[in-house]
Amino acid sequence: MAWVLLLCGIAAGAADPPADSEHPNVVYVVTDDQRWDAMSCAGHPFLKTPNMDRLAVEGARFANAFVTTSLCSPSRASSLSGLYAHCHGVINNFTDFPRDIPSLHGRLHAAGYETAYIGKWHMGEDDDSPRLGFDYWASHRGQGNYYDNEFNINGERRKLDGYYTHRVIDLATEWLRRPHDRPFLLIVGHKAPHTPFTPEEAYRHVFDDVEIRYPDSAFQLDGKPDWVKERLVTWHGIYGPLFGFREKFPDPRPEAVADFARFVRSYLATILSVDDSLGRILQVLQETGRLDRTLVIFTSDNGMLLGEYGMTDKRTMNEPSIRVPLLVRYPPLIRPGTVVNEMVLNVDTAPSVLDICGVEGLPRTHGRSWKPLLEGKPIPWRKSWYYEYNYEKQFPYTPNVRGVRTERYKYVHYPHGDGSPDRHRAELYDLQNDPQERYNRIDDPAYAEVLAELKDELKRLQQQTEALPDRMPLDEGVKTELPEESIR
Repeated sequence: MAWVLLLCGIAAGAADPPADSEHPNVVYVVTDDQRWDAMSCAGHPFLKTPNMDRLAVEGARFANAFVTTSLCSPSRASSLSGLYAHCHGVINNFTDFPRDIPSLHGRLHAAGYETAYIGKWHMGEDDDSPRLGFDYWASHRGQGNYYDNEFNINGERRKLDGYYTHRVIDLATEWLRRPHDRPFLLIVGHKAPHTPFTPEEAYRHVFDDVEIRYPDSAFQLDGKPDWVKERLVTWHGIYGPLFGFREKFPDPRPEAVADFARFVRSYLATILSVDDSLGRILQVLQETGRLDRTLVIFTSDNGMLLGEYGMTDKRTMNEPSIRVPLLVRYPPLIRPGTVVNEMVLNVDTAPSVLDICGVEGLPRTHGRSWKPLLEGKPIPWRKSWYYEYNYEKQFPYTPNVRGVRTERYKYVHYPHGDGSPDRHRAELYDLQNDPQERYNRIDDPAYAEVLAELKDELKRLQQQTEALPDRMPLDEGVKTELPEESIR
């Protein structure tokens, strides 16, 4: 490409080349386990996120953004490859991103972009080595800790003391301040707000005076499948060990309720630091004259249940688990204050960024570009989509999940991963009349025709995405003995 040859001919250390609206810079920020409504611009009642709000005001907020698998590594791989987990092969939290799959960063790198990854990669649990397709690499093994981490920075390990969110943004802003003689892609991976929720000292007590109650759906289990009740005292139940106590449903002690409130407050407080860090990125882009020619994307790898249906964590197909924030700022393309209501997916990320950057698309993808939606073009868009989660032996109470979501309805069923007969009831929700998913209509005669249509649509979407059969064998390749923090 002529533009690549021109830009590559500029001497190292020279000023940035003139703005090129066809080939913008890209800053792509990914949090870990941030639910869609954990932003003030999405209507949160007391969490204030002014920098996330700024992206929404000056750019666009996607009101209905979802992930096709609500689990860290599979979701991250889907965002970079444009493929469902069953096709890219990262179906658990221990498999690395395949080197031979075309990707967002690989395509941009081949087109002449300077590429950098800083922060939590979380694909390939024990490997922190630089990954193919990145000119600059700063990451670590596994989940990382909220304080004091060892990073592999371009092949050399270095201990970075202090709070994770700050140290990662220190690296990111330092990299952004450098002269760049080519368009660039910077991906920033946060640890927050992943468990164990650990706010920085400045925000540790910021929500102490806010009353936190169990969600209304936590104990309304009539019509729910048995596995919801089973999970109450497992790893991902609200009485499980994930945040430090085991109590029996339905009679929690007062101290258990208090611990739950601490859990929620701590989750939200970690997001305040993420918002601060986003502000630092925007400030540096402004100071270096790059802000308005940089495509800025803010999103998360999946959502997080905070007590709904008696559960925490993700993996399920409930809305708090599958729905994520998605904010995009790029003035040459987006009218300020745009709200996109169409259902977009994480598999759309790579096709969209490549489209906006004017770079050749992926040879195979399950996603599509949302660039026309940002431009306000009235184009046909998806009315339904397929969700999958694949059984992990570490979490036997979470079966395979297979489902279809439309603009109004959601159908889910649970073929178990250990090969046993289905022991979990299917679910059908009318999201228009029951947005909190409290009433399972699977046996309601009034919804029989809808149910039949959704089952047919599920089969169609599985065929369209080359999905695995409903019944899956155990994943014998997954490790069974892992540190407690790793399997969170």
